[in-house]
Amino acid sequence: MPNLIWAVVLCTLFISATASLQNNVTDNPADELVAVVNTNRTASKSSSLYSNTGLACIALQYIKAYQGDCGAVGGSNAKRPADSEFAETFAPNCAVDAKTLTPITGRLLGCQSKYVKPPVAFSDILMKNSKSVEILQSKNHTEVGAAVSGSDGGGPYFWCVLFSGGQSNASFALEGNVVKITRPGCFSGANDQCSGSVALQRSFHLLYIVVTGLIALAFAFGN
Repeated sequence: MPNLIWAVVLCTLFISATASLQNNVTDNPADELVAVVNTNRTASKSSSLYSNTGLACIALQYIKAYQGDCGAVGGSNAKRPADSEFAETFAPNCAVDAKTLTPITGRLLGCQSKYVKPPVAFSDILMKNSKSVEILQSKNHTEVGAAVSGSDGGGPYFWCVLFSGGQSNASFALEGNVVKITRPGCFSGANDQCSGSVALQRSFHLLYIVVTGLIALAFAFGN
């Protein structure tokens, strides 16, 4: 009887973990990051921002410009892509009409070797100091775009939030109103599953649960 009870419990866990694995692979942490940004803005009496897909794709291109160099983010060796890259490289790669590019009013960028969930990335990686809080709460922003990406095979993981003061539905306009998915990585508003090492990292712990459950289930029935 105890073995039967354990079998039922393990079957339930297996089904739950499998369903969660399927759902989590298609989750977009960049969308979650935008939600966290807006929640924190409204909590501090600032306005919620429009989630601009074109701007978000630009944010992913911004990450790619670092070519996996986590050391170039922050600190004495900090670098940032040239402003000219927005029109010359980022916009074409995203199929964003360069004529609709709007000045960036703020940027939050962070990088570390381990993947963490969006709320943790926001509080522990992006909100580094009072300057970060000032950027977050600025009244100059009207729209936001976020992206997250890991290097091939895993970390480091980059998190980027770009803000703009552009007009919703007019700035960072997509050519033909079609989102151009670029891989690997995720950006907010893409309505696409997260790709590459980010998705693998997020689902690895669920795979572990599934495999462990199967082993335990086999042991329960074997006894």
